[in-house]
Amino acid sequence: MWLWVRELLIIIASALLLSLIIKTFFFQSFWIPSESMEDTLVDGDRILVTKWRPGPLELRHGDIVVFKDPNNWLRHDPADDPTGLHKVGNEILTFTGLLPEDAGEHLIKRVVGLPGDTVTCTDPEDKVHVNGTAIDEPYIKPGTEPCGREFEITVPDGYLWVMGDNRDNSADSRAHMGEPGGGTIPIDNVVGTTFAVVWPLSNWTGLGNPFTDATAPPPPVSTSHVPTTAN
Repeated sequence: MWLWVRELLIIIASALLLSLIIKTFFFQSFWIPSESMEDTLVDGDRILVTKWRPGPLELRHGDIVVFKDPNNWLRHDPADDPTGLHKVGNEILTFTGLLPEDAGEHLIKRVVGLPGDTVTCTDPEDKVHVNGTAIDEPYIKPGTEPCGREFEITVPDGYLWVMGDNRDNSADSRAHMGEPGGGTIPIDNVVGTTFAVVWPLSNWTGLGNPFTDATAPPPPVSTSHVPTTAN
């Protein structure tokens, strides 16, 4: 009997260790909690995120990134958190990667501006401009305004400008321009880049980058810059 119990414990411990290694160095799963990335991602989708970008691989325009809430964007209410054994169980399963992260501390948006980029919108219904060039965004939800409001910002070093695909229903960088950082998010807050939807099976798909070398936004004219709206 003891030998059987010991073997079972070894199997469980090995599975937990392997899951933790995968979550720490390779992949992590998340739930999509809102409509802000429709039609690319819908509420309830389970996604996989690679930890290799940012990291060994650099972030690119068009990448879909999961990042830690930079400045209470979520207006999180601690009263909604689980308590007691439910909380302990969730923390253990999430820590090992067996339970996907929820929206408690993370958001998901698309990278529109990289460090040094100047991102502008002069007309809510017009295209987003990056470094003076209008960019085609086939991922935007049909019927939504590409800009939604007028703005201009130069992204500081170490930061990103992010926007949701459902532009009319996304509290992204545009909604936080009056806060510290001017709406940009620290690259250090980025957990990884989304590369697949794995659940539900009806939505199973890979998520590549929408831009090619020919269609990607141009680089900034100069790498010497200061943020125009960051506080």
